[in-house]
Amino acid sequence: MSTAPTATLPPYDYVIVGGGTAGCLLANRLSANPAKRVLLLEAGAADDWHWIHIPVGYLFCIANARTDWCYRTEPEPGLNGRSILYARGKTLGGSSAINAMIYMRGQRRDYDEWAALTGDNSWSWDQVLPVFKQTENHFAGPSPIHGGQGEWRVAPQRLDWRVLDAWQQAAAECGIRPVADFNGGDNSGSARFQVNQRVGMRWSAATALLRPAMTRHNLTVMTKALATKVRLQSSAGTPRAVGVDFIRDGEFVYAPIAENGEVLLAGGAINSPQLLQLSGIGAPDRLYQYGIHAAHELTGVGENLQDHLQLRLAYKVRGVRTLNEWYHTWWGKLQMAAQFALWRRGPLTMAPSQLGAFAKSDPAQVTANLQFHVQPLSLDKFGEPLHRFPAITMSVCNLRPTSRGHVRLRTANAADAPAITLNYLSTNVDKTTAVDAIKLTRRIAAAPAMAHLRPEEFLPGSRHQTEAELIDAAANIGTTIFHPVGTCKMGRDADHTAVVDSRLRVRGVAALRVIDASVMPTITSGNTNSPTLMIAERGAAMVIADASAAETRNRVHT
Repeated sequence: MSTAPTATLPPYDYVIVGGGTAGCLLANRLSANPAKRVLLLEAGAADDWHWIHIPVGYLFCIANARTDWCYRTEPEPGLNGRSILYARGKTLGGSSAINAMIYMRGQRRDYDEWAALTGDNSWSWDQVLPVFKQTENHFAGPSPIHGGQGEWRVAPQRLDWRVLDAWQQAAAECGIRPVADFNGGDNSGSARFQVNQRVGMRWSAATALLRPAMTRHNLTVMTKALATKVRLQSSAGTPRAVGVDFIRDGEFVYAPIAENGEVLLAGGAINSPQLLQLSGIGAPDRLYQYGIHAAHELTGVGENLQDHLQLRLAYKVRGVRTLNEWYHTWWGKLQMAAQFALWRRGPLTMAPSQLGAFAKSDPAQVTANLQFHVQPLSLDKFGEPLHRFPAITMSVCNLRPTSRGHVRLRTANAADAPAITLNYLSTNVDKTTAVDAIKLTRRIAAAPAMAHLRPEEFLPGSRHQTEAELIDAAANIGTTIFHPVGTCKMGRDADHTAVVDSRLRVRGVAALRVIDASVMPTITSGNTNSPTLMIAERGAAMVIADASAAETRNRVHT
């Protein structure tokens, strides 16, 4: 792809690539200083479609090319050769515009492990908790674990289901106790998920953080702007980012940064490593095959891909309402529309999963390593219609997978999707966890509290009983829960697979950072959107602090 620019923009202090969760926060925080010129490039469109903002609209946004990049994985041996949809948000707000809206931080041990792996205690739980609270606007107000003054609205859900009450009672009978809140550092137990909504509407990063900042004269937001390359120049043998090439409306454009500016990649765990590789940063042997000169060798770029594989077990139920049959009647749709229009309540406000639980796959686990997403509905896969019979889906995922995948170029064209390989169930540990997860799910379904619903497993089906059969069942029903992380991981100087340092600076490249979920060295124990926002909050503070220190040094020298 030719990237010779036909237009060059005036220099910016910060060029942010990616208008998703991290990019929206970065744009807000960095443009708060009116002396700094900020450019945000988003390859998707504006978030002006109504289904983005109506919570149940995820059913129409995922697998829809209008709002989803509709990536697919490479055929996965661990999933019996299946290639699966790998949804990523294609709009301002990124995946926060199409995701499950679940507010989840993870466990204390996740962040303490980051601190150990990076050698930087500022990533420990005790240090990041105040950052979570800084951004948060919790419905219950400020508390020792929640913030009440931030922009990231956290709300209770606005509907209840008797079938979920029965499941929660059954889980308690299996040793998974009800708890009040998942976000205090130990998320063991079951509870209704808290969600990123405001008065029954989705509260995306674009709504919460970007839109309030777009009136600032020093912030420029460009949609449908596909970044093709970070330009590098060498100074005394050290490469330095000097700007970004992108395509918009068929025109090749160059956005330079000012002398002391920075390029900030916020494209997420799929697109940030893709852009680094297109820019000549990565493993030389893999770049050469696409005719890309290796400007800087970093073999960890695109490696260490982690995700939570979810196993979706589904059961027919009787004598209780689920969304399936409600959705398939005209009067049901009319009732749902009326509830939403009049009171912003009812099924149109629902997140994909209302009830969650965290448990151990076996007693030897130090903390919970399984997460349940329980749904009063069933469907074959996202993007397809709900079933016409009453059913409940008990989705369970492995929170600490040992399988590792990668994101690599498929071509040298930025418009082409990269090759995404997860390597799900490629380790014996992950296979054992999958078997144990299915067995625990079945115990809950068979508990006395569920008996009156006469649950009947139809996915994967009760015929799967032996360990080999359960591994095969996991391969057949397993799918992503859309939590990719780790492909530009942060780490110590001695870790040659680390892509960024603990201040999120690309190792060996000046004026270039990655600030998104790709920097996680290990995946968090739960949904990854709000941890990504925390990373962006910390990253913005680092950028501002480093710029201030540089300006102070310059004044001293002059």
